[in-house]
Amino acid sequence: MVEFSKTLVESNLDSTEGFTPPSDGPTAQAPGTHIAYVGSDLTNGGINTVYSGVQEAAEAIGWVVDSYDGQASAQGRSDAMGQAIAGHPGAIIVGGFDPTEQASTIKQATDAGIPVIGWHAGTEPGPGNGMFTNITTDPLKVSQLAAAYAVADSDGKAGAVIFTDSQYDIAVLKADAMKAYIEACEACTVLAYEDSPIAEANQRMPGLISSLLQQYDDKLTYLLAINGNYFGGAQSSLRAAGKDPAGPPKAVAAGDGDSAEFQRIRNVDYQSATVADPLILQGWQLVDEANRALAGADPSGFLAAPALITKENVPDSDVFDPDSGYRDIYKQAWGK
Repeated sequence: MVEFSKTLVESNLDSTEGFTPPSDGPTAQAPGTHIAYVGSDLTNGGINTVYSGVQEAAEAIGWVVDSYDGQASAQGRSDAMGQAIAGHPGAIIVGGFDPTEQASTIKQATDAGIPVIGWHAGTEPGPGNGMFTNITTDPLKVSQLAAAYAVADSDGKAGAVIFTDSQYDIAVLKADAMKAYIEACEACTVLAYEDSPIAEANQRMPGLISSLLQQYDDKLTYLLAINGNYFGGAQSSLRAAGKDPAGPPKAVAAGDGDSAEFQRIRNVDYQSATVADPLILQGWQLVDEANRALAGADPSGFLAAPALITKENVPDSDVFDPDSGYRDIYKQAWGK
């Protein structure tokens, strides 16, 4: 288990595969059309970075993007979807949604002839839940990489606390997968499994971390979370407890890889690793999938790879943006 984890970590750190989208696809549809981007919570770094990619791609294809903020609540997401539908866009992109929670508004959109394309909207990539398709990395691979890092880095002796948010099925899936991986390591221990809202991380994490440190002390060597937002909230308590910014405990996120995470990793400031999605690439893919829907074509089926980011390979920029030429590939397909 330990050797497997070390091999998995090392091979991913060096990988350049999984970031080249298909070059076929319909030419640009409906010039000047408006599409809607409905973010579950636009203060979330991953959701907001994907929005940047969508804006960039929309400009390239000749569209306009209108944004709506779900404000991190079920009612907020419903209201935002209602506002988006009322604008009669060519397509709706939903970022970070639970599609079962918003099943009625997704159906309302599709009944109105508006295709819905998801990003991290549910536990599975591809079509489903009323959506034309859902763009995400494989959540189980993301979780495996995060947990493997803890096992490899600890030489098979990790004492981990896992943080999730049960509002989102994908968060529970990833947290459960990390828990199972750590438990499969003979000398590793899952000390606690904490359910705490991502959107309230800055408020809740200081007290939660203080309590965990008091309870587990030096047994707590890894903090594993389904999103890096948790670790911004954890910093103050770790610092107040006199913990070394390099760890232990070492913080590892299973998604998404935003600028705040990269800064913490780069500066060795209470985060050691994250598993990043190629967020800007996914923004371009979302626009391409919307174009396919408008053209009456099938989804592309493209599934981008996740990337383990550590101090060893953290980008100099604020986002993990693989050099695969994906912008030119999409523009050529669109005839731009």
